[in-house]
Amino acid sequence: GTSVTETFRRHPAVLAQTLLTQDHISKGRVILGIGTGEGENVIPYGIKWEKPVSRLEEAIKIIRLLWESDTKVNFDGNFWKLKDAVLALKPREKDKYPPIWIAAHGPQMLELTGRLGDGWLPAYSSFESYKNHLEIIRNSAKKANRNPDEITPALFSYVYIDEDHDACDEIIDAPVSKNQLLTFPPEIFRKYGVSHPLGEHFYGLLDYIPTKYDRKTILDALNKIPRKMCDDYLFHGTPDEIIEKIEGYAKIGLKHVVLYNTTYLADSTKIKSSFKCMQEVLNYFKE
Repeated sequence: GTSVTETFRRHPAVLAQTLLTQDHISKGRVILGIGTGEGENVIPYGIKWEKPVSRLEEAIKIIRLLWESDTKVNFDGNFWKLKDAVLALKPREKDKYPPIWIAAHGPQMLELTGRLGDGWLPAYSSFESYKNHLEIIRNSAKKANRNPDEITPALFSYVYIDEDHDACDEIIDAPVSKNQLLTFPPEIFRKYGVSHPLGEHFYGLLDYIPTKYDRKTILDALNKIPRKMCDDYLFHGTPDEIIEKIEGYAKIGLKHVVLYNTTYLADSTKIKSSFKCMQEVLNYFKE
């Protein structure tokens, strides 16, 4: 998955209880990754995707309030109301709650991460973008009288990996690989001199609901994605190249990386070899 959940399908109290349960099961290793969600996960089910950032902020406040309160909780918010609410479950280790990592990309979300997040978990982007966004988060933390160094900069990415770089180039050109780029906002496409393939003002995370389209429409849209955009935004390469890229991010602040091997979705013959390559990357950083 994407390593994050959202606050449209689950009440903050349910998330608070679920994470503390996982805290006990995982012996204190669980992290709450959370973001604003995607249209495809809520709109088809009659849930309105409205005011996602404000909703997320309120949810985080409720989660922390329930975790940290020893008495009944009352909360009068714009999205949720609590009256004499209690969460009797406590963390595995006294006063040590699961860290909350926010999947932030836009200005409001980056600012929110600086104020309320324990970590930052964005999707793969350029070195320049990562560095600039991290600076926004740190400045926001300072304004909130927080220590920016207490916020863990992380990175989530699908990975396309092979011992042969040319094979990686073919893999990222496959429809299943390029499909994730349709969730990108229109301004990223404009940087490459084109409009979003599904419409000039098409906002991917909200508007891209795959079940609304037939196969031909999606394939035609994928064929309009510039090759350089695939090169820039699809994390691909040999094990050594992947290691080099991760180290590049580490130099500008990255502390934690979440890699999701999706190579074999584009080429099923690569199941075994791609995980072998992933193990090479893992072994390097273990050492």
